[in-house]
Amino acid sequence: MKSRIILSALFLFGLLATGFAQIKQADTASHYRSLIPIDKQNRLSNIDFIANQQYAFRSDFTDGDYLGSKFKMEQFRLEMRGWVTDKVYFRFRHRYTSSFEPQSMDKIIKGVDMAYINIKLGNDDKWELMAGKFCVDWGGIEFDLNPIDIYEYSDIIEMADNFLSGVGVKYNINSSNYIGLQVYNSRTQTYDELYGNDSIIGGAGIVASKAPLGGVLTWRGSLWDGLVSTLWSYSLTNEASGIFKNYAAFGQQLNLDKVTIAYDFKISYEDLDRTGIISQEIPRDQYGYVLRDTRYMSHWLRVDWTFSPKWHLCFDGFIDDADWMGDEDPNKTENRVRTTYSYIPTIEFHPWDDVNLKFFAGYVGRAFQYSDYAKEKINSQDYNTGRVMVGLISPLKFL
Repeated sequence: MKSRIILSALFLFGLLATGFAQIKQADTASHYRSLIPIDKQNRLSNIDFIANQQYAFRSDFTDGDYLGSKFKMEQFRLEMRGWVTDKVYFRFRHRYTSSFEPQSMDKIIKGVDMAYINIKLGNDDKWELMAGKFCVDWGGIEFDLNPIDIYEYSDIIEMADNFLSGVGVKYNINSSNYIGLQVYNSRTQTYDELYGNDSIIGGAGIVASKAPLGGVLTWRGSLWDGLVSTLWSYSLTNEASGIFKNYAAFGQQLNLDKVTIAYDFKISYEDLDRTGIISQEIPRDQYGYVLRDTRYMSHWLRVDWTFSPKWHLCFDGFIDDADWMGDEDPNKTENRVRTTYSYIPTIEFHPWDDVNLKFFAGYVGRAFQYSDYAKEKINSQDYNTGRVMVGLISPLKFL
């Protein structure tokens, strides 16, 4: 009997202690501030968190030979953007499928695409100022698309440093037309890291620039009530002392009811082989680490047909030329080194109206054809690659 009384008393004491502890915990919690202060929580309505991803099961082929299959996260870019005030906008996007090494020029991780602020100037918001690491406004419809919607880039875009640190100014002519100017670092790495010491020692007087900067002038337009969209640009980039890269891109898109047709023409004249494809083909021990006077030219086409509300047929086709205009080789018989033909037919299914997610199936085919000079001089051989892919794409907005 006595033991039962003792056990009952202990049980009652435990209940009371638990009750007091819960009350105390609840009371104490009421004095903690939220991680995001209540007076600032309304700002979340102006901020987006987006997981940009392209994920696929892919099978690869070379010259018709099956190489293997695998699941692969082709793209994953986590993005945060929004308005701090009605005048100040920020954007941050980190690519997790890229290098995590801080770069020597701007001291930011290579995988960070964008980390900048944008400020509206004046009362009419016609002028905007941006500063930080941003997507260089190269021009062209291809580069303007979300990277997760690209299954394969043309050579010029694939090989370029597309995200650089600098400042920019934009004048908004109206809601769909602007003229922009950006000034930026010409690269994320130092000259030696990019080109190597050999290009200075044996490069016919090439000296690294003390101010390796570039500038791009852009016009984004909308004509005939949006029937045609344009995105044109011209850029001049200083690669070394007296050494430049001239790049122009002319993009235009026809916007019909169920069909969009986009075409880009891009051309790059490079005093040093900045794009680097020809330098990869020509052995380094023949003419030094980097070649002079190269030209790259690209024709890019995309046709997108919405044949039903949830289904799209899409075709990308592009031709990339790589020419060596230099005269380092007195026996060079032609400027063309290679031409690449690429074709990407895909079908896309958009199952939901309220979620921007699509499933896709498609094929990436590329044919690399070398000139007679390249075949004789560097023993290059024509070859083809193919990729069968099935996956999903989503800029998944979770806030």
